[in-house]
Amino acid sequence: MSSVATKNEPSGDGKGLNSGSVGLLGAVVIGMSCIAPAYTLSGALGPTAAAVGTHLPAIFLVGFLPMLLVAVGYRQLNRAMPDSGTTFTWTSKAFGPWVGWMGGWGLLAATILVLSNLAGIAVEFFYLLLAQLTGRPELADLADNTLVNVGTCLVFMALACWISYRGMETTKKVQYVLVAFQVVILVWFSVAALVHVANGTAAGGLHLDPEWFNPLGVGSFSAFAAGVSLSVFIYWGWDVVLTINEETEGSATTPGRAALATIFSIVVLYLLIGVSVLSFAGLGDTGTGLNNPDIQENVFAALAGPVMGPAAVLLSLAVLSSSAASLQSTFVSPARTLLAMGYYGALPGQFARITPRFQSPGFATVAAAVISSVFYAFMRVVSEDVLWDTITALGMMVCFYYGITALACVWYFRRSWFRSVKSCLVNFAAPLIGGLLLLVFFVRTSVDSMDPSYGSGSQIGGVGLVFVLGAGILLLGVVVMVTQYFRNRSFFRESFETTELPVLD
Repeated sequence: MSSVATKNEPSGDGKGLNSGSVGLLGAVVIGMSCIAPAYTLSGALGPTAAAVGTHLPAIFLVGFLPMLLVAVGYRQLNRAMPDSGTTFTWTSKAFGPWVGWMGGWGLLAATILVLSNLAGIAVEFFYLLLAQLTGRPELADLADNTLVNVGTCLVFMALACWISYRGMETTKKVQYVLVAFQVVILVWFSVAALVHVANGTAAGGLHLDPEWFNPLGVGSFSAFAAGVSLSVFIYWGWDVVLTINEETEGSATTPGRAALATIFSIVVLYLLIGVSVLSFAGLGDTGTGLNNPDIQENVFAALAGPVMGPAAVLLSLAVLSSSAASLQSTFVSPARTLLAMGYYGALPGQFARITPRFQSPGFATVAAAVISSVFYAFMRVVSEDVLWDTITALGMMVCFYYGITALACVWYFRRSWFRSVKSCLVNFAAPLIGGLLLLVFFVRTSVDSMDPSYGSGSQIGGVGLVFVLGAGILLLGVVVMVTQYFRNRSFFRESFETTELPVLD
């Protein structure tokens, strides 16, 4: 790999982060904790099944493919420029500061959305767990009380912020325990569900059909795009291992390997859970059926008892620990993106402050917590179904910034596309296909989400709330970007074009 000479060199060496504090295993664990399989599937299985029916496993596979292709692009960009700003830094280098700023905003918007969603899931399972432990079912209803819900959410957010504020060493230690626990319980749950199906005691009693894995069987392209957008959400979070590249051993190579290892591990786990849940629950609109609107927001809460019996409390605890773990590890990504944006002058300089004791972006971490808390409180009041709407809007944001980043890889390495077969695949074909696929899904979902009936059915002025959230947040980014331009024009006047492109095979 040759060196990269630029007019605005984003080496990241001077940010002050704790370099070499995370190894390959630690990075994979943090990546899995950010994806949070137990929490993610609890909120996404219902909406995804509602969109694509029995083709749930197919959508998991289809969602995995663009993630894999995009991850190849991320790996190449990280090898050339290991920088905590990831999407922001890389798209600035490829397309200039304006596109780079909006790419960074897309990442920030996605993480703010998911932080609020994580907190909501954590609150629901916290009170469900209390009800199960005390034998008092009425305690679970406390999650429906807006004041109690928001208050509990703020406590969880503050605790997660405090752990993240203390840096990667503390984060890593917490995640080893929480990730191992949730994976063990999820495998237990899946095996128990399949045993019920085999014994004829499952509620839905569907038997495995190869057609479930056929994405061409989905009824319409709109349903397919909606399903993929939701599927993208369930894989989202692996890129956190790139965000901590400046704190990883072997910053140019380890994060890329960790990203691929994380994605492959997750797709295997998801297919196991998807098949077992679909077989056990079926697609009925009553009881534990996946089309029952009363359980779609929180599928595991409804299935835990019928599948695991007296051990159901462990699944509730797994989802709670999963959402808590992801709530904490997800702070890593926006904090370091804000750090990079402050460091390079795209945001006010205080975002670049590093805590001397923990070598972490303290100001940026606290800022992310405050913004997420305010957003969650607002959404809890406005939306009839806050979790569903934020999940769908999050899928839109992820498709946007992943797609932009993948295309940044294509353009950045444009002079080396055809230097070898491998270079053509990893610098051109893979990121191009992955990026275009995600941007197509972003546009299709954006158009469909304008319908007031899309998502939860909540609307503002006759326009679906999912569209208002997705498009509105992007437009807000434009406003903030223009405001920052008038406050500090130096960043937007910098030339980020490379004078020598690296050759990466």
